[in-house]
Order: sequence, then structure tokens, then C-alpha cells
Amino acid sequence: MVPDDFEKTVYVNATDGSTKTLPAGTEPGPTTIWGKFLKKIELDSSDNERLSNEDLDPVPWERRTWRWYNLALYWISDAFAPGGWRAAASLMELGLSWRVSLFNLALANILIAIVITFNAHPGARYHVCFPVFSRVPFGFYFSYVMVFMRMITGIFWYGIQTYTGAECVRSLLYAIWPSFRTLPNHLPESANISTSFMISWFIYFLLCIPVHCIRVENTRWYFMFKCCLTPICGFAIMGWVVSAAKSLPGESLFAQGNTVHGSKLVWTFMSCLYSNMGGGSTFATNASDYSRYTRKEYSILFQLFALPFSNIVMAAMGVVGAAGTLKVYGTILWDPLLLIDNWTSRGGRAAAAFCSIAFLVAQIGQNISANSIAAANDLNCIFPKYINIRRGQIIAAFIGAWALTPWNILTSATAFLSFMSGYSIWLSSIAGILFSDYWLVHRLKYDVNELYNPKGIYRYNKWGVNWRAVVAFTCGWVPLLPGFINAINPNIKVGTGMVRLYYLGFFYGFSCAALVYWALCYLFPQQETYVEAVLPPGKPSDEEEIYGIGSDSVGSDYGVEKKA
Repeated sequence: MVPDDFEKTVYVNATDGSTKTLPAGTEPGPTTIWGKFLKKIELDSSDNERLSNEDLDPVPWERRTWRWYNLALYWISDAFAPGGWRAAASLMELGLSWRVSLFNLALANILIAIVITFNAHPGARYHVCFPVFSRVPFGFYFSYVMVFMRMITGIFWYGIQTYTGAECVRSLLYAIWPSFRTLPNHLPESANISTSFMISWFIYFLLCIPVHCIRVENTRWYFMFKCCLTPICGFAIMGWVVSAAKSLPGESLFAQGNTVHGSKLVWTFMSCLYSNMGGGSTFATNASDYSRYTRKEYSILFQLFALPFSNIVMAAMGVVGAAGTLKVYGTILWDPLLLIDNWTSRGGRAAAAFCSIAFLVAQIGQNISANSIAAANDLNCIFPKYINIRRGQIIAAFIGAWALTPWNILTSATAFLSFMSGYSIWLSSIAGILFSDYWLVHRLKYDVNELYNPKGIYRYNKWGVNWRAVVAFTCGWVPLLPGFINAINPNIKVGTGMVRLYYLGFFYGFSCAALVYWALCYLFPQQETYVEAVLPPGKPSDEEEIYGIGSDSVGSDYGVEKKA
């Protein structure tokens, strides 16, 4: 007899039709260039049966390095950026006073912080990211639609935020080399970007690449460094403005009241509230992308204080800075980068260089935290065999910063910009369904093993679609569509009621989707999805400290079942 090790398998060569033999159990390698390339980039940790890899699996204990103060510093560092400084600008331009504008921002950030904290809990408890736990409410395969929608948002805003990052580099170059201000432009006007700004853009992009290569659990050090640097810069600018303006009361921005009144004031306030909450809608869905790296579930509670506090402080700095520039320069400068560009003396340029570096560090961190890692997790979920978080960040960076040509969008594609700004009508509905499923329907009980089983209990049917989520999602965004269309193109007239409903977009989308989903699950329950919690491996004492559950029993290779 021939030993088993020497049994042969016959296969046909696709190129010349000849037959060859290989040892038993050996598969023929790819013969095309594309096939060889895919084989080369295939991740060693990919698992085809579970459609997962190392970055998509539950975070192991040794990688759960975030503490409560890391999450707090994360939000503080996110707020202290050029966008946070000018947050009140658009509200005051719409007719709100500085007091009402700051109140609007505070209320919006408090409300969105509550939503973010609730939707961060699945990550803190099960240590999985949004693309994975979204399989429970939406179904294993329909969840990919939600993941793709959020990926588009992350990549788009990465490009837009790159524009601000390039402005930081340009201000730095102005401070170091004043002649850079007069650098000749060799690009045509149709390019919508100058030579000097393209140089700044390229430098910013190069500076981002090394940060993209940092593992997510280690980005906490970057955010900690950023949190130490940027507040110093913000307070320094505000102090200089107050000193230069001598006194701010009187004929200044602080003397300006509301320029809209009555019902128009109310709906302007609601429109601004929706806009500010919509800006955090991406965080409302991807909160678990960071909370999954925490060891203690209560760590996420500190977001409730850090997020609104840091954002309102930064917005207040912007108001003080704008009020001072009105007296110092005779015009309102909402953008801190435009403000420091006016510091042209020797000492002023040194201060401008320091502030530019601080804002540059802040902008890189904000772009990565808000957009890059979110899009990378989505790409990781869609292509788990080939893309991990690091590769996903690089891909998202190239698409967002170059393929989308954000400089064209910001200068000419205003309708597209309005479209993406109103994208939260979909994200708010997604966030509402995630909240409803986790807290109201399944009562915090997920089976981690089944989250990675394409044929498991969260498939729902042969299409992998939970029809309850489809109905709830549709109810959440369809009524907002007329107002959304009007926001993109004001020439398309719709009823006043539809426009005002759109102003309530986040509240309506979130609450409607959440309630409809809960009602459908109550009336038509999917019984097999109601299980005892199965947690990923970790130190049992960690979970016992939180729940007081007692001893565990091993449920599978990928999880530990917690007995009630």
C-alpha cells in the first residue's frame, strides 16, 4: 500500500490543459498575477469560516489598555482643534447671540454624549466594534449595508478634515518662511487649489501616515500628548487677544443680541441643535470602536462630562477670540489659523509657529479618532481576509485625501457638501436601532460566538436580514427626506412642516427608529436570539467586580458564558 502521505491529487492546469499531481491535501496555488497578489496580502490571522481576523475579533485582555482617563482625554483632545474653536461661528451668523449659541452647543453636546455613552457599552462589555455588534439588530448580512454607509461618511469627512490640516501646515510655513506667502502659483484656476496649498496638503498627508500605523490601543499616548499641548495653545491665544483688545465690553461681539425673534428664533435654534448633534452622529454609531479597548465598563461614564465640558470651553474661547479680533483688527476672525497668520513680527512668528504645531497635532488626532479608525474598522469588516485596521486607515487616507479631491468639494460642490452634512438622517436611525436592540430588546445579552457565525442565530433568515430593522430604519429617515432635499437645493420647495421636521432630524430619526424597532421585536420576537450573555475571554475577576456574577463556566473557545 502507498502511505497516506504520498497519496496524490490530480488537477488540470488551466493554461495548457495538462494534468499535474500534488500531495494529498495540497491545493494548487494561484496562477494569475491578481491571484498571486491577493495571496500575498492575505492576513495570517484571517478566519474564512468566521469572516474575521485579529483586529475584528473581541479585543483580548492584554490589548484592553484604555482607562477612564484615556477616554476623557480622548474627548478633550478631540474638542481642542480648529473646528472646535470656530464652532459658534455658524450659529451666530444665523442670528443667535453668543449666549444662545453657547447654550445651544452645550445642550447638543450633552445630548450626543448621552447617546454615545449608551452605544459605547456593547464595546466596553463585549469588546467588539460597531461592524460586529451591528449584526444583532440588522442581521448578519444586512449589517454590511449599515457598515458601508458609515464607511462612506468616515472617508468623506477624512478628506474634509485634511483640508483643515493643510491649513495648519500652511500657517506653520508662513511663520517659518514669510516668503511662502508670496510663492507663485503654477496651477490653473480650474484646479481650485494653489501651489502653496498643495505643498501644505502633501506635507500634512505625509505627517499623518506614521500615526495611522499606531495600533489603536496605543493611540491613547498620542491623545494624552495632544491634550497636554492644545489647551495651552488655546488659552495662550485667548489671553493674547484679551490683552491686545484691552477691554472686551462695549461695542464688541458680546453686545450683539439675537437678530432673529419669535418662532423663527425657535426653529433656528432647533436647526442649529440638529446640526451640532448631527456632527456627532458618527461617534454615536462608532463609539464601540474605542470603548472595546477598555477594561472596566464604568470607564465610558466619564464621556458624559469630558465631551460637553471640553467642547463648550473651546467654543467659548472662539467667541472671546472673535470678539477680541473685532477690536484689534476691525474684523471678526473666527478661524484661529487666520488669527495667528496676522502675527508677522519676529516674536509673533515664533508664537504662530508654536500654535500652528499645536493645531496640527490636534487636527491629525481628530481626523484619526473621528474618521480614519472608523472607516478602517468598516473596511476591516467588509474585507476581513485582506484588510486590518492599519491597512484600512491607509486606504481611507488615500481615498479621502486624494481620490475625493476635497479642495474641489469645498470650493465648488456645495450641494454635495450639504448632502454629507445632512447624512445624519441615516446615522441617527442606525444609532437609534443599536440603542433599542441592546438596551430594550436583548437587555445587554449577546452571544459573542454567534456574532462571528454567518449561519448562526443572528442571520435571521437565508438572506441574513432582520426585517424589523429594515422597517424601523425606513421609518426613521424617509419622513425626513423632503426637508433634506430642500436643504441640499433650496430651489426645491417643500412644506414648512417638512422643513421643520428636518430640523428635528436627529431627535425624530433616533427616537422613531428605536421605538418602531422595539415594538416590532415585541410583537414578532425572534426567540432564538434571546440568550444568556456570552463574553469574550478575559480575567473573570474583572467582570465579577462589575456584575457580582460569581464563577464562570467556559462556554466555547471564543467566549465565557456568564450564568445568571
